[in-house]
Amino acid sequence: MPALKVDGLAKTFPLKKPLFGPARPGVRAVRPVSFQVETGETLGVVGESGCGKSTLARMLVGLLEPSEGTIEIAGKAQDTADPAAFGKLIQYVFQDPNSSLNPRKTIRQVMEAPLKRLHAMSGPDRDRRISEIFASVNLRDEFLGRYPHEFSGGQAQRIGIARALAADPRIIVLDEPVSALDVSVQAQVLNLLADLKSRFGLTYLFITHDLAVVEAVSDRIVVLYFGAVVEIGKAESIFANPRHPYTKLLADSAPVVGRPLTAPEQKGTELPDPLNPPPGCAFAGRCPRATDLCRVQDPDLKPMGEDQLAACHHPLEG
Repeated sequence: MPALKVDGLAKTFPLKKPLFGPARPGVRAVRPVSFQVETGETLGVVGESGCGKSTLARMLVGLLEPSEGTIEIAGKAQDTADPAAFGKLIQYVFQDPNSSLNPRKTIRQVMEAPLKRLHAMSGPDRDRRISEIFASVNLRDEFLGRYPHEFSGGQAQRIGIARALAADPRIIVLDEPVSALDVSVQAQVLNLLADLKSRFGLTYLFITHDLAVVEAVSDRIVVLYFGAVVEIGKAESIFANPRHPYTKLLADSAPVVGRPLTAPEQKGTELPDPLNPPPGCAFAGRCPRATDLCRVQDPDLKPMGEDQLAACHHPLEG
């Protein structure tokens, strides 16, 4: 049984009705997406800015209500009717560690919130649990009386990870967890996440635009474009052997030491207009392989060799 199963999950943001004229359709931030994450797996989610990564993440943890589709955790359908039950299963680590912590509360108060609300722990039990969690993320108990502004970015992100662990979840969604950190601190946080995953038997969804990071930490990778899944595959093969032209574009765009910087092959650089999405494949306007079929028919996600799926009418050769 998978740890997480998503079926047809989508999000449309409604637009305000204009004073004159007919109402306009909403902005479809995430088109129906389906995938699953196995227990103990790290699933990477990549794509350029505006592709729907953070919207997807916020739906998974209950911060946004899906417009359609279902979320199952350990075989049980989830909804936001009981936030406490939801929070015990899946937690979120935010991209900006400092702004995600309440500046008016001490770190002890931040850490106590999930223990009070989700587990109804007594004072002594909370103190013991917080001390255990802080030790696991290499932070000292003396930090508990301080406020968020007194910490560096790396320390604040460790506190954010500790807060997620306090709920004792099965799954943690990591939304760009190291993008705001220095490179040396990024390595420390990534090593910490790997250690915590092994120690507590966690399952991760790792959302990022950094291809080098996601390839290093993920077992499988989901590629998003314009709110839809265009390719899914194993981390070691999806960028080395992409089947969708957009995945190849991402791989070619990433700087590599020793490789001269050249513009990847594409017909255009503009993303489709979310207020007026094109028919057919959303990537057709930028794809060098696009044909008339691509502009009228949206491709389905289909198997492309062993353990790889791609949504493309004219996939790249394996």
